[in-house]
Amino acid sequence: MFDYVDPIVINFIYAVMGGFLTLFFMWLGCRVFNHMLSFNISEELRKGNIAVGLMIMGIFVGIGIANGLVIGLGLN
Repeated sequence: MFDYVDPIVINFIYAVMGGFLTLFFMWLGCRVFNHMLSFNISEELRKGNIAVGLMIMGIFVGIGIANGLVIGLGLN
């Protein structure tokens, strides 16, 4: 099906789609955690709560690594 398309173009498309999926899942993870917790993440970040910032950073890093591994291993 993709025999006539250069593999570099296909890898670029995979990377772009993976980037959008990563951003979507980071947004979704933040929204889910905001509903599960007894405080509002946005308000706590405005107050300067470093612990909430580190928690969000951990969510973003974890989801990013997980999606990166899935996309990277899918390129074989």
